Amino acid sequence: IEFVGPSKTYRKVSQTDIAAIEPTRLLVKEGEFVGVVGPSGCGKTTLLNLVAGLLQPTTGEIRFRGTRMTGPSREIGVVFQRPVLLPWRSITDNVLLPVEVMHLSPKSKYADRARELLALVGLAGFEHTYPQELSGGMQQRAAIARALVYDTALLLMDEPFAALDALTREEMNMELLRIWQLTGKTIIFVTHNIPEAVLLSDRIVVMTPRPGRVREIIDVDLPRPRSLSLMGDRRFGELADHIRSLFK
Repeated sequence: IEFVGPSKTYRKVSQTDIAAIEPTRLLVKEGEFVGVVGPSGCGKTTLLNLVAGLLQPTTGEIRFRGTRMTGPSREIGVVFQRPVLLPWRSITDNVLLPVEVMHLSPKSKYADRARELLALVGLAGFEHTYPQELSGGMQQRAAIARALVYDTALLLMDEPFAALDALTREEMNMELLRIWQLTGKTIIFVTHNIPEAVLLSDRIVVMTPRPGRVREIIDVDLPRPRSLSLMGDRRFGELADHIRSLFK
């Protein structure tokens, strides 16, 4: 993904403009895990929606594998802050929803893929349950499987674990790292949680207050594979403290 100076300005009801993102330059390499942190209202979600093709930039452009983004792509999956599962559909049917919307075939192939992904995210045996029968963390696992069911190359995640309790959030962080290592997907991960960004990312994009722009890009020079014990490492603390200092 290449950000070629995209900006985004919204028109308010009062007919005044509000700049959400200033021209931004960034290159995300294939297979990379990139975290995005910044204060509330700095344009993190807007940035993600531009990459997803759900919004068009006011100026500049975003290129995906060299091609200018003009709308949503089948090669890009999105995981939102909440699972957004349909309560009247089983977990398997929720995972298969994008397949139906995009009229992909053969259905048997994607049904097999859904079962494989549910096993991958630790939901084997829950294929025929309904969202209300699962915990919040299990629902978010199903949402990740749904985003991967049509074999996306890029996964966009907008604070996907923000609504979870601290212990479940840590468990999901480890689960996400495992899935990323197994699938080799490119991931852009938006979060307010600085330790979470350090634990997961290869690089961290730190954004300024609105209008958002890239203040600094930090290489996370910590060894992989990673575990929660890494959070007690001196270098981990230095990276987290440096990011915090950028907001003061």
